[in-house]
Amino acid sequence: MVIGTATVELYVPGVNSLKDKRRVIKGLLERTRARFNVSVAEVGNLDRWRQATLGLAWVSNDSGHAHRSLQAVIKFLERQPDVQVADFWVQVI
Repeated sequence: MVIGTATVELYVPGVNSLKDKRRVIKGLLERTRARFNVSVAEVGNLDRWRQATLGLAWVSNDSGHAHRSLQAVIKFLERQPDVQVADFWVQVI
């Protein structure tokens, strides 16, 4: 069994409150889960208006597949108009 994890730092422009940020992030998480069937949650910067940290996990029987799948999720996040990917880390265990 192979576990792929990723941490993604996001910048959320155009929000004026934590409520706005949570609305944007909630929609992003739902779209990501629906498209990729990946475990994803907001895991950091919970009290910062314009920053968010997402944690992702992918279980596979092939390390290459896990890495490619997480890279596809990150590319999807990079194409979203309401957030900007500031940084990311991928690890396959």
